[in-house]
Amino acid sequence: MGQFLAIHTLPSPTTTEEATPIAKAVKANSSADAYWVGSWLQLNEQGKITKLFCQWDAKDAESIRMILRKIPQLPTDGIYPIAKVDAEAYR
Repeated sequence: MGQFLAIHTLPSPTTTEEATPIAKAVKANSSADAYWVGSWLQLNEQGKITKLFCQWDAKDAESIRMILRKIPQLPTDGIYPIAKVDAEAYR
């Protein structure tokens, strides 16, 4: 399994409550081939979500795309392979 970052720019700023059904749909459609790990949310001045950065464990980017196609209310800018670097490694 690899790690990936899916980036989503929302069409309009959204509250966490409004985004909850989308998150539940992503979680419900996760599979052994692509599993949503968690997200970072970019917020505007009003505290509404404007962009999501979603971490996935997946066999490939296409496995993630297959899940996201089932959730049309979540546009996807791109899906990118990632690796984590800890700052403590550079002390």
